[in-house]
Amino acid sequence: MLDQGQSWAEAAVLTVNAGSSSLRLDLVDGGVVVDGARSQRAVEPGSARSEVSEFLGRHLDRDVGAVAHRLVHGGELVTAPAVADDHLAAALRRITDLAPLHLPPALDLLDAARELLPAVPHVLCPDTAFHAGLPDAAAVYALPKAWRERYGLRRYGFHGLSYAWATDRAAELLGRPVAELDLVLAHLGGGASVCAVSGGRSLDTSMGFTPLDGLPMSRRSGGVDPGMLMWLLDGRLSADELRHGLERESGLLGLSGGRSGDTRDLVAAERHGDEEAALALRVFCHRVSREIAAAATSLGRVDALVFTGEIGWDQPEVREAVCRRLRLLGVEPPVGGNRADDGLISPAGTAVPVLVVEPHEELQLARECLRELYGPEIEV
Repeated sequence: MLDQGQSWAEAAVLTVNAGSSSLRLDLVDGGVVVDGARSQRAVEPGSARSEVSEFLGRHLDRDVGAVAHRLVHGGELVTAPAVADDHLAAALRRITDLAPLHLPPALDLLDAARELLPAVPHVLCPDTAFHAGLPDAAAVYALPKAWRERYGLRRYGFHGLSYAWATDRAAELLGRPVAELDLVLAHLGGGASVCAVSGGRSLDTSMGFTPLDGLPMSRRSGGVDPGMLMWLLDGRLSADELRHGLERESGLLGLSGGRSGDTRDLVAAERHGDEEAALALRVFCHRVSREIAAAATSLGRVDALVFTGEIGWDQPEVREAVCRRLRLLGVEPPVGGNRADDGLISPAGTAVPVLVVEPHEELQLARECLRELYGPEIEV
């Protein structure tokens, strides 16, 4: 455990990040990742303890001072990083339907990690916290007031850990304080969203009440006409069929006729003349550029456009296609392909600089965990 006033560089933090179809475990020590484990599959029921135990077994010689858990959806229960206890864990079990692909495995991992490391604090770091202060104009749905109050219906927003990291990193790259910057950020990966940030504060974002809203994703539909969904539920599809289709069979996978939900596969297929792969990429890039343009209207200006997430960082074809559609905002297509480091990818003198930032949710998790435990003044 840290003493008050020590640097985060002196604490080893285990970070636990369960995605909808992935798991990342990282040990952050001295401000860097000293080891990590990646799995591109969902955490199966009953496997959480073995996943964590196997990783910890590689580090018996190293003290873990805290565990940081990514919590995709905190609902109204967790609106800022918080130390987990039995009461909070049980309460979160009652809202897993808000993010059914993410919360159950995350809570299974929380239970397993608390069992294996009972003497250290376990801090829940919600993705939704970054957007907790959204202005009412962006957060409030045009629904009956009674519904909104009874069920807590509002835009929560997601990918907050990624946006917090990318915002700070963009400020470093631009050589300007975060407080002075108006940014549009696009987190593009298996899940995808766009966010407008001013002075480090989220002003608007494309995901809503759940992580199913907004952009098309790898397998998730993103936002679609609610009237169409009601029509489908009127004797054409069951609620379970609709839920499974929207969450597992839509997005890039559905657009490409089942070929793939991975942009790398689709870019390769398009080069070989696959029309459905080309359609999937066109729709995706169209929607991303449209959301970026919409997010820009929440800002006084756009000091930079920032791409992050696995696709944003590692798919130059997508970045170029998106930027080509944004010339109206002063964005120009990037020069060159991928980069080995974070940095500028737009031509010199462009009105709106375009940056790429490698996602580092694990480092942001460690940051937020230590700040929660030892105060915001701790050096991170």
